[in-house]
Amino acid sequence: MPVHPRTALLSVSDKTGIVELARALHAAGVRLLSTGGTSRLLADAGLPVTEVAEVTGFPEMLDGRVKTLHPRVHGGLLARRDLPEHMAALAEHGIAPIDLLVVNLYPFAQATAREGCTFDEAIENIDIGGPAMLRAAAKNWAHVAVLVDPADYAGVLAEVQGEGVTRATRFRLARKVFAHTAAYDGMITNYLTALEPGAELAPEGVPVRTPFPAVLSLQLARVQEMRYGENPHQGAAFYRDVLPAPPAAAGGLLASYVQHQGKALSFNNIADADAAWECVKSFGERPACVIVKHANPCGVAVGATPAEAYAKAWKTDPTSAYGGIVAFNREVDAATAEAMQATKQFVEVLVAPGFSAEARAFFAAKANLRLLEVPLEGAAAASSTNAFDFKRVGGGLLVQAADAKNVAAAELRVVTKLAPTPAQLADLLFTWKVAKFVKSNAIVFGAGGATLGIGAGQMSRVDSARIASIKAGQAGLALAGSAVASDAFFPFRDGLDVVVDQGAACVIQPGGSLRDDEVIAAADEQGVAMVFTGTRHFRH
Repeated sequence: MPVHPRTALLSVSDKTGIVELARALHAAGVRLLSTGGTSRLLADAGLPVTEVAEVTGFPEMLDGRVKTLHPRVHGGLLARRDLPEHMAALAEHGIAPIDLLVVNLYPFAQATAREGCTFDEAIENIDIGGPAMLRAAAKNWAHVAVLVDPADYAGVLAEVQGEGVTRATRFRLARKVFAHTAAYDGMITNYLTALEPGAELAPEGVPVRTPFPAVLSLQLARVQEMRYGENPHQGAAFYRDVLPAPPAAAGGLLASYVQHQGKALSFNNIADADAAWECVKSFGERPACVIVKHANPCGVAVGATPAEAYAKAWKTDPTSAYGGIVAFNREVDAATAEAMQATKQFVEVLVAPGFSAEARAFFAAKANLRLLEVPLEGAAAASSTNAFDFKRVGGGLLVQAADAKNVAAAELRVVTKLAPTPAQLADLLFTWKVAKFVKSNAIVFGAGGATLGIGAGQMSRVDSARIASIKAGQAGLALAGSAVASDAFFPFRDGLDVVVDQGAACVIQPGGSLRDDEVIAAADEQGVAMVFTGTRHFRH
């Protein structure tokens, strides 16, 4: 049966839309109860509002810590209207039912995100009465409507003004409340269990926090269910992270995508699109294109325009590019769409920060092509999904910081007699950026802002080097004079010998092997330049 609210209790930290909601509720004949700042705001707006203290017979106490923790509030929320004994108990104690609850909580996440937030300030931003009321109303959803999100005000108000708040709406709102309070408790848990020992001894100080809480709470909202996972016999769904966390690397996250056309995304589509998007974002200074197949880049390039970058990336490995994911770090325009048409490449997903009207019209004819628009900048950058990298193991998760390290030219150490030229240095830094996103063991040949051959995921670095050269040969690309990047050190000189024999004129690698001297001597013997980064980029 629909609920026709007679009494509403409003107590919010986020005042967005609350006066307008209260005014409409009053016009619909609903009695308004409220607390503290919300009550004053409504009274200042000329609305007749009853303070909760008048209902409970107790003033707000302990600096506002105790306002609503009282049987006259919780009895009104929890009483089942279909049980005569419940209603008799309310009548005996003079408790009025509360049919609509509007509450949102102290801004704990916002408070603790402030640079100077002290331990005491964090503790005082832990809401007690709000979650208790929300849970009470949500438990009694069959009889009480509960609002925790201003985005739901208009829809519920329309039902109040109509036939009443429906059972389906009340249950939807109750589920939202329990998810919300679970997330709120998760934020508090993540904060408190990340504090370094002794934080409680300096309550007026700003506590030191470890990036890895002792208890890590995650909350993920399902975006879509999928037909299957990596393989047809596996079920799957896509979830988006909803818990706030300290800001991560700049740039938008794939989970903030807007899909403009095409059929539903698959599990593998999303995984590969994320790999392509993360890689292409790293070339923010120039228009870039990344083509990914099975989570590995098979073509990467920068150019004066997105169209030029695409044409160069596609030439790396046209065979593997078929059925791949293509990502750009610039708006896709008509010229880029025409360049893609010229190659006749079949593309599963196209990811970019925007699409021109002409490009949208061009791609509209490809009904199955998914166009994903992802902002390069924005609030989505603050996400624990981006701050942490997860890997499942039996019965648990491995959690690490995201690999956000980007090596600058000034950090490179020339270890050979021959130093790279400025042009070679640019090629080395380019191939190094690409290698970071290639599955280990990774070898990447490149020149002129484009990949020439990529070897990925082999147990032997020598095999990765050979595969990269084979791929270049199959694409008709010459490796003479190219730069080559290795995601980890060469443990022996054999890997270096293979890449130099194939035409590499300069090499970039982390260094750190027990046989570095042997490898450096081999590079000098071969007459090539080699630089060390001091940074490894394993990607498993």
